[in-house]
Amino acid sequence: MGDAELEARQCLINPENDPLPTSLLRCLYVGHFLSRWSARMWEFSVALYMINIWPDSLLLTALYGVVESASVALFGPIIGEWVNKLSYVKVLQLWTLSQNLSFIAAGVAVIVLLVYSSLKSIIFTSLVLVTYLSGAVAVLSTLVGTILIEREWVVVMSEDQPTGVLTKLNSVLRRIDLVCKLCAPVVSGFIVSFVSLTASAIFLALWNVVSVCVEYWLLSSVYEGIPALHLKDSKRKQIPSSDPEPSKSLSEQNSDLPIEYKNNIPSPKTQKFGCFSILPCLGAWKVYLNQEVVLPGLSLALLFFTVLSFGSLMTAVLEWEGIAAYQIGIARGISAIVGITATFTYPILESKIATLRTGLWSIWSQWSILLICVGSIWVKNKLPSAYMLMSGVAASRLGLWMFDLAVIQQMQDQVPASDRCIVGGVQNSIQSAMDLLGYIMGVIVSNPEVQMIKSSDVKSILVC
Repeated sequence: MGDAELEARQCLINPENDPLPTSLLRCLYVGHFLSRWSARMWEFSVALYMINIWPDSLLLTALYGVVESASVALFGPIIGEWVNKLSYVKVLQLWTLSQNLSFIAAGVAVIVLLVYSSLKSIIFTSLVLVTYLSGAVAVLSTLVGTILIEREWVVVMSEDQPTGVLTKLNSVLRRIDLVCKLCAPVVSGFIVSFVSLTASAIFLALWNVVSVCVEYWLLSSVYEGIPALHLKDSKRKQIPSSDPEPSKSLSEQNSDLPIEYKNNIPSPKTQKFGCFSILPCLGAWKVYLNQEVVLPGLSLALLFFTVLSFGSLMTAVLEWEGIAAYQIGIARGISAIVGITATFTYPILESKIATLRTGLWSIWSQWSILLICVGSIWVKNKLPSAYMLMSGVAASRLGLWMFDLAVIQQMQDQVPASDRCIVGGVQNSIQSAMDLLGYIMGVIVSNPEVQMIKSSDVKSILVC
C-alpha cells in the first residue's frame, strides 16, 4: 500500500500518467471474462432448464424473465447510488461474492429439479423460487460489476492517457462480453445435447466455485497496481456531505475545498434533490433526467423492448419448435461473432466520423437488417421460418452493438464524475423495464402454439 500511495502522489505532480501496464490490463480483461462467462452461460441455459422442468409452456421461462428484469428495473437506481458511495474494494468484494454464490445456489436448485422430477408441489415451488431469487441476485450483482468496471474504472484509467484509450478499453471489454456470448452458449449447448441438461447445471455451479477466488484476485490486482484508481477512491471517500451548513452557501463551501475535489462534487442539480435521500430512486431519476445524454440513453433502452434477440424467450420457443440446443448455441455464437466485428468496426468509424454519426449510422443499419425477421412471418414452413428469424437477428447485431458503444461513450464523456455510477444504474433500470414488457407478453401468451414470436415481431420492430 505504501508504494501505491507514493505512485498516486507522483501522479498528482506529473500531469501525464505512464501508459497503462499491459499485465494489469490483462488482469482486467481476464477478470471481466470470468464474470461475463458465468452470466452468459446462465443467461443461455436458464431457458432450457425452465422449458424442460415445465414442458409445453413458456410460463416458467417468462416468469423468470419478469423476476430478473423487474429486479434490475426496481433496484437499478439504488445499485448505482450504492456503488457511488462505497469504496472500490468494498464494491469489488460484494460483487464477486454475491454473483458467484448466487449462480452456485441457482445451479444446485436446478440440479435438484432436474434429477427429482416427481417432487411434491411445495418443494417444487420452493426450489423454483430459489432459482428465481438467486438469478435475480446474480443479475443485480452483474449490474454492480458492469457499473464499476465499464462505467467507472475504464474512465478513471483513461484519464490523462492518449486520445483513443477510452474507446479502445470500451471496445475490448465489449468484445470480451461478446466472446463469452459466443462461446458460453456453444459450450452449454454441446453439454446439453451430447451429455445431459443436468451436466450443464453441474458445470455451471463448479465453474463459479472455481472462478470466484480467481476473479477477485485478478481485479484486486488491477486496483492495487493502478494509482489512478487509488487516487480516485480516496477522493470519493473524502468528498464532504452534500448537506449545506446553515451558515454557508453552497458556493462558499465549495470554495474552501482543494481544486482536485471540486470536480467530484455533485452538481447543484444533484445536490438540490438531497431531500430525496429517503427515497434514493427518486433522487437517482432526477439526476438522470437532468443529463444531456438522456435522449440517447432512452433510445438505447427502447431497443430492449423486443423479442428479436437470443434471450430466454426466443431460446425457449426455438427449442419448442424443434431446433436442437447446440444449433441454438451456434446461432447465438454467430450472432456474437457479428457483434465482435462491431467492436473492431466501431473504433475505426468513431475516429473518422465521430461518436454521434457512428451511432446514427449504426441504428439505421440495424433497423434495415431486421426487415429479414419481418419476412419470416410469411414463411409457412416452421424450420425455414426459424432459420430466417435467427439469421436476421444475428446480422442485426452489427448495428446494435455499435450503437450501444456509441451511447455508452457519450455517457462517459458527458456525464459528470460524481453522477456516473448513478446514471449507469438508472440506465440499466430503464433497459430492464423495457425488457420486462417483453416478458410480460410471454406470461400473457405462454403457450408456444399461438406463435407468440411471430405475433410480436412487427410490434417489436416498430418499437425499435
